[in-house]
Parts: sequence; C-alpha cells; structure tokens
Amino acid sequence: MSWGRPAREPDAGWAVIDVETSGFRPGQARVISVAALGLDAGGRVEQSFVSLLNPGVDPGPTHVHGLTAAMLEDQPQFADIVGDLTEVLRGRTLVAHNVAFDYSFLAAEAEIAEAELPIDSVMCTVELARRLELGVDNLRLETLAAHWGVTQERPHDAFDDAMVLTGILGPALERARDRDIWLPVRPVTRHRWPNGRVTHDELRPLKALAARMPCPYLNPGRYVRGRPLVQGMRVALAAEVRRTHEELVERMLYAGLAYSDDVDRETSLVVCNEAAPEQGKGYHALQLGVPVVSDVQFMDGVGAVVGGRSMEEFADTAMVDEQFALF
Repeated sequence: MSWGRPAREPDAGWAVIDVETSGFRPGQARVISVAALGLDAGGRVEQSFVSLLNPGVDPGPTHVHGLTAAMLEDQPQFADIVGDLTEVLRGRTLVAHNVAFDYSFLAAEAEIAEAELPIDSVMCTVELARRLELGVDNLRLETLAAHWGVTQERPHDAFDDAMVLTGILGPALERARDRDIWLPVRPVTRHRWPNGRVTHDELRPLKALAARMPCPYLNPGRYVRGRPLVQGMRVALAAEVRRTHEELVERMLYAGLAYSDDVDRETSLVVCNEAAPEQGKGYHALQLGVPVVSDVQFMDGVGAVVGGRSMEEFADTAMVDEQFALF
C-alpha cells in the first residue's frame, strides 16, 4: 500500500477512534477510556464501541479527563474488550486527531494483551485539515468543530471527542473531494524491539522514511523547464512552500520520483516558492544550477510524470547466474 490517495477514490470505510490515557508514553502510561465508531464510506455510523478501562495504574491527570481510580476500578481491562474493538476496526482505515498518539497507545495495549489489531492503514485529521486551507487560527479539535458547526459537549471525553471528529470528517472529506486533495492515508505495520516492545517507526515523519527508500528508476538527470517530470528524478523540498511536505512527498512516491533530503549535483529539481531564496535548499539549488519550481508548478506536473528507466534494465541476470556458478 502506498502513502496517500486521491479523495475521490472509493474507500472501505473509517474507524474513528479516541482514547484517553493516564500519560503520554505508550506501554508505560495506559489507556483508560476508548471510543471507536465504525463508519461506512459515506460517513454513516455502522458500528460503535465505547468503554472505560481499568488500567492497573494511577489514572493520571484527572483534572483533564475527569476519570478517577474509584471510577475505573470495576471496569474491564483492555484484554477483556479487544475482541469488541477489533470488530469495529476490521476492514476500515483508523482515523484520529493526531493519529500517531492513538495508534501507538492501541498497539501498545494490544502488545500487552498479546492481541493483534486489524489496523492496516491510518489517517490523521490534523494533517487532512492542514491540506484543506480552512483559514482557521489553529487545527485543534475544538477549533475545527466550531468552523463546521459541530457541537462539542464534553472535551477530553473519548465518546464525545469521537462523535465530534465524526462530524468533522464528513465535510472535510467532501471539501477534499471537491478540491481534488489527496487524503493522508498511511500504511502501518507492527515492529518489535528485541525486548518485545512495540515500536512505531512506520508513523515517523514520512520524509524520514522516504529518504531511505530506494527508487526503482534510474535518475534521468535534471528537470528541463517546459518538459514533463520523469520517473526517477530526485526531488528536494525547501521550507518555502505552501503545501505540507507530507503531501508533496506522497505525490512524489506515488509518481515514481525519488525524495532527497539533500541538494547536490545529482538533484533533479527543488520545490521552492521563493524566486531568490537567501538560505536553505532553494539557495543551494541556485548555487548549483539545479532547477527550482513552485509547489503549484510541481503539483501541476506530478500528475503527468512520464515513464523512466527501471533499475532492473541494468541488471544482467544471465551474468549474475554465471557469476554465482564460478564460486
């Protein structure tokens, strides 16, 4: 599965999640409340699951979530409810406001319970809202709720927050479809340290992952203005862009371009909205003679990238077999 996809593509539905926790470190702090709403592709609620949980530890900032040890002592543990939660998650993309937080806690709880959650993809509504250019002061849940007229009754209550996020998701997806904006859907996989603890490397910033990903196409050289982009071109991103780096990198990877953290003589182009940058990657590009394009120009071209030369064309398998026969 690739990163990101057009909002107009059909989907299998969404699982809107909110968790309240006893702290901020998964595996040490625990989930004390969880709400999951299973939505169909049109945003209608098909299933739901809500539960308080006995974390077996101090519940943490009661002044924030309002839950005390006495309120939680007779509640089930995560292992007791994981089956019901799984039914809501199965076949759907997990959606949360700052999804890395909720996903990390759910995965850590599943690890402790020796369970496996059917989460293959996630989407962060913070990143989605950032792409929609709403003109709001910030991207907090309460700000987006006010923007779209969604009533928020009990902030930091898992069920109410999940309901609010569901109310926000519908118009956000509609705006994305109308403007042909890609959704920040991300694939996830489970990883483990040698001590068995879950890590969440797959939810690190996409740029950190993309910089290490080998491109299947040979670098065709520098971009030439007036011509199409070619698969295999190495693209760097300056700070001076309007669109998020996440969105730009998604489009690069989907099109067969290579993301580069650095600007050097092998870089094909740099995306930068400053015509004469005085620092950063745009400045280095000008010093090296690397073409610079705006993010608008890049987005116009990334949908019509022409085919490059596959790296496999340069591997003579007959020679490889012959070489192995010599040893």
